Amino acid sequence: MLLKNNTLKWVGMLAFLMLMLFFMCASIVFGYTETSWRTAIDTFTNYNGTNEHIIIQSVRLPRALIAAAVGASLAISGTLMQTLTKNPLASPGIFGINAGASFVIVAAVTLFSVNSLQAFSGLAFLGAAIASISVYGIGSFGREGLTPMKLTLAGAAIAAMFASFTQGLLVIDEAALEQVLFWLAGSVQGRKLETLMNVLPYLGIGWIASMLIAGKMNILSMGEDVAKGLGLKTGLLKITVGVIVILLAGGAVSVAGPIGFVGIVIPHITRSIIGIDHRWVIPLSGVLGAILLLASDIAARYVLMPSEVPVGVMTAIIGTPFFIYIARRGFNGR
Repeated sequence: MLLKNNTLKWVGMLAFLMLMLFFMCASIVFGYTETSWRTAIDTFTNYNGTNEHIIIQSVRLPRALIAAAVGASLAISGTLMQTLTKNPLASPGIFGINAGASFVIVAAVTLFSVNSLQAFSGLAFLGAAIASISVYGIGSFGREGLTPMKLTLAGAAIAAMFASFTQGLLVIDEAALEQVLFWLAGSVQGRKLETLMNVLPYLGIGWIASMLIAGKMNILSMGEDVAKGLGLKTGLLKITVGVIVILLAGGAVSVAGPIGFVGIVIPHITRSIIGIDHRWVIPLSGVLGAILLLASDIAARYVLMPSEVPVGVMTAIIGTPFFIYIARRGFNGR
């Protein structure tokens, strides 16, 4: 299904926005504690302090907002990375950005006893930046320069390295494992609204900046030589994209931990719906990313009820077969 004219694109965008709002409302209503749509409405119009009202306002509402913000950020960062690198598999998880952010946070907890959520945010940005620069640098070595395959291999290597370092630190310090296990699982369960508010300014900057460079991303997607011929400062654009990805991916990881596959799956689905114009692809990717994570989080509540599956497990179930399909199509021409 490809929406070909602007009228259909606007209609499609509004329809998906309404769907996102529906899933946010569903996230507030559905869960282990039984509530209804009427109860949810009463919570905001006639709050009475009952257990159901407290759960909706203090647990489920923050959870829905966090899931939407994280899903949108991961999807947009994946879209930018795939266009920048010409790699259909590019995403914060595959390129080691999530693993880098996780390692720096775990290192701070185990070595320096850091336990502030505000500090986690800054550390996640630092880890994301270190991983991004490392992958780009390693992928650029050699005569051929930067290629999609080399970037993928460099990302896999960096992700494996940081994951090994993280596991090593946690084996040494079991107390630290208890502190960060809830975060490493990749979940929006139990996250407080204050955690999102700490990084919301950075996410907001990333969302706005990604829209501002959408037209330039269209030019860059034609090829670097063509883009330079049209007067585009590709070096500056690449740096800008790198900063945006670090803000979005680092912020998302600092709130919800490492959640994979959203950044891979959503950009491909978006382009199949609305085409390749980044002025449409970027905002719709954000909306669809929010929908995917909200839907995955709702499903995660019911798989092993009364226990919950981390939402990262649900996105992996969806994303793994899609990843294999894209890998085969992208590198084997199928």
